Amino acid sequence: MAELHSDLSRTQSPSPHGIQPLRRVNAGFIGTLALSLLGMWMAVFAPIQILLAQQMEILAPGRKETTFGIVVSIGSVVALIANPVIGALSDRTTSRFGRRHPWNLGGLLLTAGALFMLGRQGSVTGVILWWIAVQLGTSAMLSAMTAVVPDRVPVSQRAMVSAWSGITISVGIVMGTLLTTVAVSGIEHGYRAISICLLVLSLPFLLVTRDTPLLPASLPTWSWHAFLTGFWINPRKHPDFAWAWVTRFLVTLGNAMATVFFLYFLRDGIHYEQLFPGRRAEDGLMTLVLLYTVAVIVSAFVCATVSDRTGRRKLLVAASGTVMSLATLMLAVWPGWPLAMVSAVVLGLGYGAYMAVDQALITQVLPTSGDHGRDLGVINIAIVGPQVLAPIICAIAVTRLGGYSTLYLIAGGVGLIGGLLVHRIRNVP
Repeated sequence: MAELHSDLSRTQSPSPHGIQPLRRVNAGFIGTLALSLLGMWMAVFAPIQILLAQQMEILAPGRKETTFGIVVSIGSVVALIANPVIGALSDRTTSRFGRRHPWNLGGLLLTAGALFMLGRQGSVTGVILWWIAVQLGTSAMLSAMTAVVPDRVPVSQRAMVSAWSGITISVGIVMGTLLTTVAVSGIEHGYRAISICLLVLSLPFLLVTRDTPLLPASLPTWSWHAFLTGFWINPRKHPDFAWAWVTRFLVTLGNAMATVFFLYFLRDGIHYEQLFPGRRAEDGLMTLVLLYTVAVIVSAFVCATVSDRTGRRKLLVAASGTVMSLATLMLAVWPGWPLAMVSAVVLGLGYGAYMAVDQALITQVLPTSGDHGRDLGVINIAIVGPQVLAPIICAIAVTRLGGYSTLYLIAGGVGLIGGLLVHRIRNVP
């Protein structure tokens, strides 16, 4: 294996939150990590944004919103449990290939195979089962790759690494949408294309970076009681961690509610296909996603540079939550195609700043240095949990509480509260 990043175990220093790495990571490490995350997010969001939605229109045409929400939520519940459990197991993995890489590789192979099978399903039950497999695989990948950052990246570089990692979500949505709507046609071909891209983008990180093995002698004696109780991180003992979790949960929930029904919003909310005869709602979605992504990229790198140079995190997180809420409120008050495009830009500016800075902030409030996988797995619940709730809340808001205006009002309020609560964190500037 080529070695793009040297062992950091000899270049660490103590901090209030445990041992921290000091040596800066290089461009090869950051680039291959970002590519791997890009492939993983394509595997998650291409189905959610396009393929699963299209399957539900075929398999459950009369109740597509509700069925789509059920499918996505079931998969998210699985990921909700899998993220912290796999993270904790990776903390104790003593493979000669390292703690994180074995789980990353296993998750990669499972996800690629499950995506291939998803395109061949002719029933809602079959879709649910293979979507569960996708969620298990991507949970293993996400747990491994998020733990790598506090394992190996110094604090002074984390906002920039988080910016590169964060933009992969938006770029993944764009590439997944382009791949499944422009490059290939048909649901089955779309899933196959995503599966191949996942393998191509994710393997370089595993092949060219070294994951330092963990010595078995360094581990405490195994105890089921200690393993299970370790997932409870007392908010009284670790209030900064608790507030970071709440902030991420609410901001992520607001963003998920704003985006998960975008395709249906274009088709049924503003009647895009009637406004532009001959064009599909998917074409409009692609336009919004491109605008959103450009804004995310610009905002992420600007805010990451400011945050790493100044060390300030909370103000940027609060501002990003406020900006994202403004975007969703625009859709609630003035639903229409011109404002949808403006809203996509504003939402992207807010989300780019949030993803660049919040992940860096979170790595500074982890309770211990030896359990990064477990602790970030608990934090990842604040990412996955909203994916469980958002489709349900969206379906109820659209079908029973007044439609898309109600949906976006709720989304804006939730995101605003989440952004403001970051000020409750005390030990991060």
